[in-house]
Amino acid sequence: MGSQAYAQALSTLGPDASDASPEAARIRVERAAGLLAGRARCRLAEAHRHLVRMAEAQDCEVAEMAVRVTRLLDNVQEGAASPVPQMLAALGRDEPAGRKEPLGRDEPAGRKEPLGRDEPVGHRPPGARRDHPQRERDRLADMEELGRLGWGEWDLVSGEIYWSPQIYRIYERDPALGPLSQEEADRAAVADDQPLRLAALDAFRRSERVDLISRVRIGGRVKHLRTVADAVRDADGRPLRIYGIVQDVTEQQIGAERLAAVEHELDEQRRASAAEHDLTARLQRIILPIPEEPIELPGLKAAVRYLPATEETMVGGDWYHAAALRDGAVLLAVGDVAGHGTPAATTMAQLRHALRALTVITSDPGTLLGHLNQLTCELGTQTPEVAATAVIARFDPVRQELVWAQAGHPPPLLSRDGRTRPLARPPGPMLGVVDGAVYPDAVTGFLPGDVLLLYTDGLVEHRGQCLDTGLNAVIATVDEAVRASPARPLAELVARLRRANPDDDTCVLAARPLPGRARPSRPDRLADLAKSDV
Repeated sequence: MGSQAYAQALSTLGPDASDASPEAARIRVERAAGLLAGRARCRLAEAHRHLVRMAEAQDCEVAEMAVRVTRLLDNVQEGAASPVPQMLAALGRDEPAGRKEPLGRDEPAGRKEPLGRDEPVGHRPPGARRDHPQRERDRLADMEELGRLGWGEWDLVSGEIYWSPQIYRIYERDPALGPLSQEEADRAAVADDQPLRLAALDAFRRSERVDLISRVRIGGRVKHLRTVADAVRDADGRPLRIYGIVQDVTEQQIGAERLAAVEHELDEQRRASAAEHDLTARLQRIILPIPEEPIELPGLKAAVRYLPATEETMVGGDWYHAAALRDGAVLLAVGDVAGHGTPAATTMAQLRHALRALTVITSDPGTLLGHLNQLTCELGTQTPEVAATAVIARFDPVRQELVWAQAGHPPPLLSRDGRTRPLARPPGPMLGVVDGAVYPDAVTGFLPGDVLLLYTDGLVEHRGQCLDTGLNAVIATVDEAVRASPARPLAELVARLRRANPDDDTCVLAARPLPGRARPSRPDRLADLAKSDV
């Protein structure tokens, strides 16, 4: 009858006829335990112990029981959070009325005693073992407790209602009191869920199966209960016996609500982050326009490339400067403000504009870095932990000489005669770290055929490798680019360079002197400078 079919849904699952090797058996046991743990929201070890107990109760191998459990749970893999619907469907299989046939007047739908008492398991194939009734009840009770579900019947002919022990545990009710009365059930129900319950009742009246999650107040707290109900009906569709399963899904619902809250919070953060990124990116484009073509300067050509971080939220404070000075020299600079986002971009803008303004009073790289350091220290009083690095170089096209200084920045690379080397760095701390710091200059020749590379640390530094590894890779790239295109090394070089650190922006400034003696030039004569290829 009903309880027999329910037992069948849990236990009469034939053994798998596939691979019988120990490894295959182990895999089947692991899979069954995993499915049980997932369905019951319990730990894997707990589900495995329960599987062993089930096998002992059935007097069979654990692997055989695993096959049975897997078949049951696999049947509900799609579109169901638990085996409830399939178990419910099985409840009526042994009932004649389960095929929607009317019950005879001499055969009432209910029985005069509660269901599920000392009944033998339903029909089994010849040779199949029979469980002891007590074992069967114990196993069903274990499965109900593991899945936090119970089942019951309501015989509308006799008025008898049966609850399994698990339903009493769900409602925290003494079995001696019997099932809840309609008045008690109404008082326990959360009023806000009344529209859901009315919709479910309408569906039931249309002979549809009910599957509803609603809230009830039990023991001073609210529980989320899933109720799945169907009925045996007469020829006119009137219900004669109602079968139902109740499952406590409170933890799942609370988990889902918490997950939804977290997802909402993350979505808000993503929107705020996207807005900040858009603002920072627009600010960066305004402050730091990247020329697509080479920059033509007195006696020198330069090319710039900006490599943004792979993460959109990682817009940083890398910057460059390349401009002619009033005396006909050229000032080149690259800098990197610590951090990312709007604060870094704002500090970058302040340093870059300050550098441009300071060149009116001096063009000495060390002196310029001293002023930028003082500015950064003052900014640090308003925004703690502001720090930056920079390298500034002044090229004299008449002397073919490069004067440069650095503040905690990676050394420039100089390619000459097919060989690239880092320039020896003069001392100089990061900007904003030492108030009143001094930055000495270094001097080197910068001749036609040479290539100079200024860059930020994202080109060479990566947390997964040492600095020498990244630096050697860039040196090799410079050598390859110069060999591949000696007449146009800048275009070839910036096309080949790749950032070493995907989490950091990278700014690259490459320059080469033009052949021939350059003349000091006024700003209105810059267009008359050498037009040789990059």
